[in-house]
Amino acid sequence: MSNRVIPIRDIRRDKTIPRARVLRAPGEPLRDTRQRRLHDLRISVTDRCNFRCTYCMPKEVFGKDHPFLPHSEVLTFEEIVRLARLFKQHGVRKIRLTGGEPLLRRNIERLIEMLADIGGLELTLTTNGSLLARKARALKDAGLDRVTVSLDSLDDAVFQAINDVEFPVAKVLEGIEAAAAAGLTPVKINMVVKRGVNDHCIVDMARRFKGSGHILRFIEFMDVGATNGWRMDDVVPSAEVIRRIDAEMPLEPIDPNYEGEVAQRWRYRDGGGEIGVISSVTQAFCGTCTRARLSTEGKLYTCLFASAGYDFRALLRGGASDEEIADAIAAIWQARSDRYSEIRTKETARMQKIEMSYIGG
Repeated sequence: MSNRVIPIRDIRRDKTIPRARVLRAPGEPLRDTRQRRLHDLRISVTDRCNFRCTYCMPKEVFGKDHPFLPHSEVLTFEEIVRLARLFKQHGVRKIRLTGGEPLLRRNIERLIEMLADIGGLELTLTTNGSLLARKARALKDAGLDRVTVSLDSLDDAVFQAINDVEFPVAKVLEGIEAAAAAGLTPVKINMVVKRGVNDHCIVDMARRFKGSGHILRFIEFMDVGATNGWRMDDVVPSAEVIRRIDAEMPLEPIDPNYEGEVAQRWRYRDGGGEIGVISSVTQAFCGTCTRARLSTEGKLYTCLFASAGYDFRALLRGGASDEEIADAIAAIWQARSDRYSEIRTKETARMQKIEMSYIGG
């Protein structure tokens, strides 16, 4: 796994990350070199997961002896909240908690309460759903707005082959319904589609969630990291997904909810709700990407396909002031030029990159 660190030394004495010039009006978000604003922050709260999904944490790499981070190296809740406040000053309005599996982080509800106290932030969480049925109400009461649940098939044999720990579909469906009952809506359901593995399940998934009020989203199998054996031949283009569903349940496109939304939205012509497709491989959306990612131990990544991150834990634990940390955030974002999906080739796909399980997708 690539885990190269770009150090951020004490910016009072070192020019590794220069003090940022504020090139915007007060209250305006940061813009990078391609004029993309900073709006979304994804925070990985643990590198641990109780699934071993073949496209994310394959057992041959993340087996029982895999060295996960010791607790002392993981950002504390107070450190996460401090960074969240500073990112909000720079325009972030949405925070997504990820992992690993974020519901494995002890007292995750307390972190949500602390983030909710900041105010002015949409708080969401992505989960495999395994612990959601018993935690949904507490998550909502703590201040969480919505959840996204990963579910790659309704067929138990297919789903268990993917999660590789024999976890049943029924338990995930219980979690989805518990989240809806708790008000964590609309519940979004993510299906990673891989040809020859679960692409025969596309229409069944659409049929199951049509009219449910949940939003099903189909994600192209991506070359995140270097352990999932990605090949272009395994990708089912989103256009094909739409054609398959449309042939049985007619669809029409609808406008995005906001600038930088990654999913292309479609609705059923009979009023049965909507679906989405996320087409990072075949229809790159780098040009509107507004997301920064913070790893479990405090490294900042400006692209899902990055090979190196900036070490903010060193600043947090090294006595840096809020102003100095805010300056580092601004300098990094204003220098950002990432556009991996636009320049992807077979060669770049083989590059060492951060693993999905490490940065949270």
